[in-house]
Order: sequence, then C-alpha cells, then structure tokens
Amino acid sequence: MKVAVVGATGLVGSMILRVLEERNFPVTELIPVASERSKGKEISFKGNKYKVVTVDEAIALKPEIALFSAGGSTSTEFAPKFAETGTIVVDNSSAWRMDPSKKLIVPEVNASVLTADDRIIANPNCSTIQMVVVLKPLHDKYKIKRVVVSTYQSVTGTGVKAVSQLNDERAGIEGEKAYPYKIDLNVIPQIDVFVENGYTKEEMKMIQETNKIMGDDAIRVTATTVRIPVMGGHSESINIEFENDFDLNEVRSILSQQSGVVVVDDPANQKYPMPLDAHEKDEVFVGRIRRDETQDNTLNLWVVADNLRKGAATNAVQVAEYLVENKLV
Repeated sequence: MKVAVVGATGLVGSMILRVLEERNFPVTELIPVASERSKGKEISFKGNKYKVVTVDEAIALKPEIALFSAGGSTSTEFAPKFAETGTIVVDNSSAWRMDPSKKLIVPEVNASVLTADDRIIANPNCSTIQMVVVLKPLHDKYKIKRVVVSTYQSVTGTGVKAVSQLNDERAGIEGEKAYPYKIDLNVIPQIDVFVENGYTKEEMKMIQETNKIMGDDAIRVTATTVRIPVMGGHSESINIEFENDFDLNEVRSILSQQSGVVVVDDPANQKYPMPLDAHEKDEVFVGRIRRDETQDNTLNLWVVADNLRKGAATNAVQVAEYLVENKLV
C-alpha cells in the first residue's frame, strides 16, 4: 500500500512514521511529504531511506492513504486535492473536525460509521480522544448527562518550539518562545486563542467534538484546558454525571474491558496514572475512580494518555488500520 505522511518532519509526523513501523502497517511505498525547504531530506523507515517530496509531487503519486499532520491551512488546501485523485485522507488538524460532511473518528468509539465513500476523515483533538475512549462504555451503560473536564496538557501538544522553550528555561538559556509566559515552574490556563464566550478554542473543541464523536448532542460538556511544564502526556480530571446510578466495581470492570484502556486504580498502594507512565504507550490510562459525594449519580476519574501517540499519531494509524481491515480502501 502506497502511504503518504504529510508533515513527516514534524513532531506528530515523525511519530506517525514510528507508529506505522511499530504496528507493521502494510506500507509498500512510503511518501514522506513536507514543506519546500525540507524537499530532498531523507527519512528512514523500516531500514530504507525515502526522500521528502512536496505536496504536489505526492498528489501526483496517488497514494491509497495520506496521513496529514501539517496544520489546518495545509489540510484545507491539499486534502481535497488528494481526495480528488482517490486517496483517503486521515487529517490530524482541526480543519475538518466540525464539518458536518466529514466523520470525526476515534476507532474504539465510532469507527463503525465509516464507509467506502469517506475520502477525508478527521482525527479529533488529542485531549478529546483520550476522554471519549473512557466516556463511551460508561455512556452506553449509564447514559451521561454532563461532563466537567479540566486538563493538564504537555508542552509537546504545542510543538517543537514549546519543547525547546521548556528545555531552554530549565537550562537558563534565552531562546525562542512558544508561549507569552515562562512555562517552567508555571502553569498557563490558556491553550489556543480565546473566543467571545471566554472559553479558548481548545476548550470549545473538546465540547463540540465530544458531542459529535459520541453522536449525542444532549451530553453537556464544559472544559478548562491548561498547559503544564511536562513532556510525555496529557492528564485530565473528569467529573461525569449520569442519568442512572452506578456501582464502582462495575465501573472498573467496564473500563477494564474497553479496548485501548488500562485501569490503574489502587490508592492504597499509591497507584494511579501519570504522564511518565503513559509516555511512549498507545493506551489510555484511568485511575482515581471514585464517587462524587456532593451529587447523585456522579463519578470522578483521572485520565492520562501520550498526546503524540493515542492523542494524534496512533489514533490516525488505527483509523487507517480499520479502513484496511474492513476493505474500505
């Protein structure tokens, strides 16, 4: 299978290449794609070297699948051009997520809605992905009314420049800044720009994407998203109000059986998920499972995942795997 990776030299693009290799995706020809200035650069994949090409060159090669991680403007311009040649695009940007004509997919939750006619498939926001993987089986059992989520997000979610800023600050070096404030020994309660209602775009993404992926606009979601000086994973404190009551042991059992979820919930021995544990893993980890004693039918959870893997690269590759397994490509 001829596979293009658009944005192959970036943080997420590099991770997509790693995940494709690790999961032994059936790539017969790799087409690494990046900007004009990276053209000709060599990428290693499965022991072979591939030269980076431009987007126009990649379109002409007509890959079966193109995994995009190059930003919204690139996706808006070039995803339809790939689709016109018959390529199926799985896009990591926000460009197509809320387009009513495009599917927004987390394989463990809603891959069954995909058909052979879908040419541009949206990959959700990293913080949304790890949350809905946990929400879905609980919604099926108890019916969710409301979700209150606060996130603690890794600097890797911003990109290479943010990682450099954190490392520079820790080393006492003046360098290029990704954030308007210092991030080391600090917490920044802003991810993306603010919109008119006082929320940030990141918060609104979590709200709107959750409803779309879960296929239920009746679920009320409110979010506060925060950047913290951590690399390796996003963490989320999630408060869920259900229509029906639950048993905590049953909740743990349901989550343990959910594909892609690992329960780490042993407070007596101080066992709970942390970004250090989720780093380089594809699973979503959940712990601190407890009843909210201030309100009926309400549960508290702590959810952690590697945002570059399950939050981006792995989810995109899993979508591609589903397409192959179900002969949709």
